[in-house]
Amino acid sequence: MKLPAPALLVITDRQQAALPLETIAESVFAAGCRWLSLREKDLTPAERLSLLRRLARIAAEWNATIGVHDDMEAACAVPGAALHLPASASVAAARRALGPDRLIGRSAHAGDTLSGPDIAGLDYVTLSPIFLSSSKPGYGPALGLADLAEAVRHATVPIIALGGIQPGSVGECLDASAAGVAVMGEPMRTTDPARIIKSLLRQFPVR
Repeated sequence: MKLPAPALLVITDRQQAALPLETIAESVFAAGCRWLSLREKDLTPAERLSLLRRLARIAAEWNATIGVHDDMEAACAVPGAALHLPASASVAAARRALGPDRLIGRSAHAGDTLSGPDIAGLDYVTLSPIFLSSSKPGYGPALGLADLAEAVRHATVPIIALGGIQPGSVGECLDASAAGVAVMGEPMRTTDPARIIKSLLRQFPVR
């Protein structure tokens, strides 16, 4: 499936969030982002599904893509929902459950295989951490732009750069041939998510 355009993925973290996730979603979509994934692994399945449904209704108003991290049952229950898998998950099982038209991605880190049958059926991977991240202090070491570019050269799936992404580094990641970027902490911690999103989107090429 084609990635949302622009390929800016906002990943939720309500533990850092200064606003309700529904408010954040409305704000980032209004600012031009068209892709958000719910990553609230501490919620019960029922709580996560309820929240996903609320976010999906907001996303539909903006023709945006809403996804969920590591919850195939929730993705199956919400029409059109994307699914983001952990690195160890079976892509084939997810694709069988969701069908050919759902957006499916997976997390990847240094040394992970980004080509071959293991990733067949994926639409993208998030590769992290590209830079050191304030959301996950001590998570690293950072791969850097050279390793990002090298990973892209050998990958058979689009790579979304994740980890420590700032407006000034979006263009660098795109120049390294990343398909897009993903952010979490900055849009969560601010009371003005639209400002953050607009500053990031300004770094994408004009289509």
